Amino acid sequence: MSIDIAGLAPERIVFEISPLAELGVALHALAEPAHHPGLHGWATATAAGLKPDLADRLHEADFLWRSAFSDVFMPFAGLPASAGGQPGGRTGATLGEDLDLLDRLDDERFVSAALEFTCASTYGIGAPSALTDPVRRERALELAATRGPKQLDFTRRLLNDPASVRAWVRRLFEDCDQAFFADTWRRVSTQLAADARHKTDVLRRKGLAEALHAVSPALALDEDGTRISADKLADGRTTAVDPDVGAGLSLVPSSFGWPHLMVLHAPGWRPVIHYPVGSPSLPGPAPVELLKLRMEALAHPMRMRLCRNLARAPYTTSELADAFGITAPEVSRHLSVLKKAGLISTRRRGRYVLHQLDVSAVARLGSDFLETVLR
Repeated sequence: MSIDIAGLAPERIVFEISPLAELGVALHALAEPAHHPGLHGWATATAAGLKPDLADRLHEADFLWRSAFSDVFMPFAGLPASAGGQPGGRTGATLGEDLDLLDRLDDERFVSAALEFTCASTYGIGAPSALTDPVRRERALELAATRGPKQLDFTRRLLNDPASVRAWVRRLFEDCDQAFFADTWRRVSTQLAADARHKTDVLRRKGLAEALHAVSPALALDEDGTRISADKLADGRTTAVDPDVGAGLSLVPSSFGWPHLMVLHAPGWRPVIHYPVGSPSLPGPAPVELLKLRMEALAHPMRMRLCRNLARAPYTTSELADAFGITAPEVSRHLSVLKKAGLISTRRRGRYVLHQLDVSAVARLGSDFLETVLR
């Protein structure tokens, strides 16, 4: 996934916090606690304290945050630079201010963002709005029906009367604020503001490449400084210099986000990188290509059998050939694949070369896989 920043003025790259963006991730953690093992206590206590009516309404609209992170949680990125006579691209200082920004989105933009789960295949290239295009409307209703009757009813009401549903959504978020999020935001906002200040300082003193690395090892700046890449199991391209929406790139920290690293890359919106802070003390995320190499390497039956021996003790190539009844060149080819994937180590003992499985690398595969698909 890449963001074109060629010609972007340095002052248009900003780190800032957003209560509404954090509410979206908090609702996701509440709906999918398995994605966030460190938040089990918070999720359990919060869910137990929800009034039945609020819990029901959250279930009705949960496709906004359960399987996709709807762009409605980042309305600042969808407002043109001159909308309402105010500069665009900046978050609100409070949840109320963020919700005021959400109210300023036009109906087509709001509906497209709210029904993001119905346009996954066209998200990065744009598509006619389900509000005005009959084909998109029918497809949106068809996909909503697969989520359940409440979701279908929500989608129908949104397409038939967007104004009333928008008011309903705002009340839902305000009720969440009153029920649990105001206290949660008071706890986490200080840490998030400190992180944004620190990353801004790194950006000014050390440059964008260092700031991106401080955000996540999965982010990188290319050699000529014109493109940011995010190592994710997703394809997408966007630009931070779209004249129609105004130049800018926002980086928004999240206390609830780990392990998700989200990139808003919809056409006509300013790009946003929503990144986690305070992640567990684990090794950096494995690059997608390395994870693919490792899983492909271990998928071969003979290499799995070789790993059984290599996990117990170091072996030479000839020892493995004798043990499995195959030729030394065949063993060498399999070992080469495992070594390229970073799954075995080698060391010399006299004239012998010994190979051994890197058990810690294999043990990390499960969490590497989960972190990569959830990133």
